[in-house]
Amino acid sequence: MARGKNLKNPFITLSPSAILQLFSLSPINSAPFSSKKSPRKHHSLCSPPAISFLFLSLMVSFTFSAVVVLRLMFPPQDSVPCSLTSPSPSSWNRAASSWYFQLLLDSDSDSKEELKMENGVMVPLPVHAMAGNLSEEEREFWKQPDGEGFRPCLDFSIEYRKKSVKISKEKRRFLMVVASGGLNQQRNQIVDAVVIARILEAALVVPVLQVNLIWEDESEFPDIFDVEHFKRTLQSDVRVVSSLPSTHLIPRQSIHSQIPYHVSPLWIRSRFFKQLNEQGVLILKGLDSKLSKNLPPDLQKLRCKVAFHALRFVAPIQELGNQLARRMWIEGPYIAIHLRLEKDVWVRTGCLTGLGPEYDEIITRTQETEPKYLTGRLNTSHSRRRLSGLCPLNAFEMARLLKALGAPSSARMYLAGGKPFGGSKALQPLAAKFPNLVTKEMLAREGELSPYTNKSSALAAIDYIVSLSSEVFIPSHGGNMARTMKGHRSFIGHRKYITPHKRAMVLFLEDSTLSDAEFKSLMIKMHIKSQGQPEPRNKKRDRDVIAYPVPECMCKHRTSIF
Repeated sequence: MARGKNLKNPFITLSPSAILQLFSLSPINSAPFSSKKSPRKHHSLCSPPAISFLFLSLMVSFTFSAVVVLRLMFPPQDSVPCSLTSPSPSSWNRAASSWYFQLLLDSDSDSKEELKMENGVMVPLPVHAMAGNLSEEEREFWKQPDGEGFRPCLDFSIEYRKKSVKISKEKRRFLMVVASGGLNQQRNQIVDAVVIARILEAALVVPVLQVNLIWEDESEFPDIFDVEHFKRTLQSDVRVVSSLPSTHLIPRQSIHSQIPYHVSPLWIRSRFFKQLNEQGVLILKGLDSKLSKNLPPDLQKLRCKVAFHALRFVAPIQELGNQLARRMWIEGPYIAIHLRLEKDVWVRTGCLTGLGPEYDEIITRTQETEPKYLTGRLNTSHSRRRLSGLCPLNAFEMARLLKALGAPSSARMYLAGGKPFGGSKALQPLAAKFPNLVTKEMLAREGELSPYTNKSSALAAIDYIVSLSSEVFIPSHGGNMARTMKGHRSFIGHRKYITPHKRAMVLFLEDSTLSDAEFKSLMIKMHIKSQGQPEPRNKKRDRDVIAYPVPECMCKHRTSIF
């Protein structure tokens, strides 16, 4: 006998036969159609137990019908129920490793298969099962944090969904946004652009990426991100269009860039809604950190939806990033390091490189002659900034920290980031302790990176993809990539992410009286709770939900009432 097709929604799965059986158990159905009834049971429906059972059955039926109607009226907004999200790293070892291993053996990175996507989220390669002759120290280093049962959970409120019906079809008001900075800074501004469009009940024109003054990258949104996926993912939240309609083209439209930091949704509406309603178009520029970190729950969920679902890289970038990640993964577990040693980073932070006076003199001179590198006035000395934890860790300091935390010397390390100032000399202290250093240029085969020459955003996207699949990620300095990677690794199952406590480390790094064993003990104690464990955003004030998605965007596993 052929099986009936299952009727599914995110909360319930019933086959037709099961539904019929459910109704057949109801006294409403059984009373009129029973073919055989004994005289003693003829009036059983009038007895108190039967009346109670009849009332209970009616209540269950009405409740079930109401839920179905509500689900039809208010679709799930591409929500991510906790039970349907990607598994934790430990379960991936058991369930997914064999599939991925076979994929790697078959492809060796030449296949065009993309990493599996669930609801638009890029799922990285699985964590390796710990095997072989590993020391206890090495096992502890590769061990993944306990996710405590947290899973992505983007269930929007009914009020939000009701408003979506109108907002998602908006055709009179349009918001245009110019996003500046590097790739990950632009990502953050795009996230807030969507949220502001939602606040203003406006359609969003695909954001414009401003030409980067430092790297001179002229990439546009469609060169980096999948536009159609972006539109499709957000179709229930905000209407996204590729360009302004001809009816809204204005010869001279003012651009608003003087927006205070950390403004509220109320400020946004009171400042711009009337103008947008009258003119039909609003152009905003420089949104970095302008919108408050503390928004209503639905808007925080929307931030996560944009960052981790909607902003997917275009296929050529995604495929190349996947190939390089597989080439790293097939050799075993690896560490990804975002090593911020580029010239502009040293100039911008006002810190010394540790490479010697000749290099530091170049940095100082650049600060004076090329103010385009500066993001603010440097009114404190290098030593004071270093003691405050505002300077990047250099290669020597990163090597000491990783050794102290138990990283094996044989570990393969993927270096994400631009060309280090000082070239191979800047990397020498790290290479001396960890000789298996790998870059995207070393992983790529001839011609694979050619389309992205002088395309810093595309190269940063490739770094991002490879870093996401690493067993361990550690940044040498905070920044947009570090924050986004922290949140993304949490969102996909709390992958290990080591946050260096630079301010606390500095004094110990410079204390020559400490033995290696003492330094090691201090570093382990200092970082025991900074390895990617779930950490509520509201534990400290003004944290970014993109970096700390718990609790607004992630919830503990829960069982459906059905």
